[in-house]
Amino acid sequence: MRTRYGTGRAPGRESAADRAFRAEVRDWLETNLAGEFAGARGLGGPGREHEAFPARLAWERHMAAAGWTCLGWPVEHGGRGATVAQQVIFHEEYALAGAPARVGHIGENLLGPTIIAFGTDAQRARFLPPIVAVEELWCQGYSEPDAGSDLAGVQTRAELVGGEWRVTGQKVWTSLATEADWCFALCRTEPGSARHAGLSYLLVPMRQDGVEIRPIVQMTGTSEFNEVFFDGARADAANIVGAPGDGWRIAMATLGFERGVATLGQQVGFRRELQGVVELARRTGAVDDPLLRDRLTRAWMGLEIMRLNAVRTMAGVASGAPGPESSISKLVWGTWHRELGELAMDVLGAAGLVADGEPYDLNDWQRLFLFSRADTIYAGSNEIQRNIIAERVLGLPREPKGTA
Repeated sequence: MRTRYGTGRAPGRESAADRAFRAEVRDWLETNLAGEFAGARGLGGPGREHEAFPARLAWERHMAAAGWTCLGWPVEHGGRGATVAQQVIFHEEYALAGAPARVGHIGENLLGPTIIAFGTDAQRARFLPPIVAVEELWCQGYSEPDAGSDLAGVQTRAELVGGEWRVTGQKVWTSLATEADWCFALCRTEPGSARHAGLSYLLVPMRQDGVEIRPIVQMTGTSEFNEVFFDGARADAANIVGAPGDGWRIAMATLGFERGVATLGQQVGFRRELQGVVELARRTGAVDDPLLRDRLTRAWMGLEIMRLNAVRTMAGVASGAPGPESSISKLVWGTWHRELGELAMDVLGAAGLVADGEPYDLNDWQRLFLFSRADTIYAGSNEIQRNIIAERVLGLPREPKGTA
């Protein structure tokens, strides 16, 4: 049964063209999430990226063949030139259909828009078509052991030698590194440079000697994140986006894309999780507790605010790269998702303290609770996001730096 819980749609305000587009999306999903793909419904998402990856990849390539990837990209770059309203409609219907979490979202939502905005014609011709077709998957090489939220502290080095970049260093918390064909990595290319200066944005093949991937086992027992070690890994000299030393500006633009349209795809899983918590509360009787019922209502309101803010961010940057205001999205969704995990455990009650089986068989809500503890830390901690909003959006005085 399809449920309309929490879609936030206002059909009366949609144009005739948007209503037709919604019907097209809905009909295609209902027709195609069947047969070999029927079992893919509901798979994947935060803390569950390990689930049925080959099946989800096959599904996404099936979508690509039918023209349902990279909707918002310009037509000349392989997209459909979909409006902001149409992209929102697609993500709403995708969530309602229970379609699986996407596997190519890093390339589609982060690297692709960055190359469209800052890349060369040759880079667009080389890298965009395989993203549209889901033939090449990407991961993001930003965080390092000593440069997590403080991204300006990146120390991974890249040196131009004989027409190739030689990359040496370590990245950490790299999502989907084990599945990725390529990594867009922020590297220090000017010896002796510090902080934001001297950084470059490089495109590095992952399947080569000189790249080692070590999965990080999380509290959930799964490994969505990885360490990546570069030991003289090679990238063609042309695989630099923008000019040498201009990496910080481009990396920040990528983060803006991540916190704009990409969050709509992320919310596919969030909405499904919220509906699951509501249904769990009905089964356990927790919905009769006025305090829990209030928290469920607030969770729904928070998700709607998140959606509207993502739409606002997308609409505001339709003609260029996102600005620092996109930090609001990260702050909102990170906090919301962590609180949803806490709410799920409270709905479960005492049963949430016991694993389903040996040795460590967690249910979906226990995994949600444990995994979402990281949401306010990775991709820029809440503290860092508040500083960015305060200093770069509101124009408040910069935070004093310690002298130790």
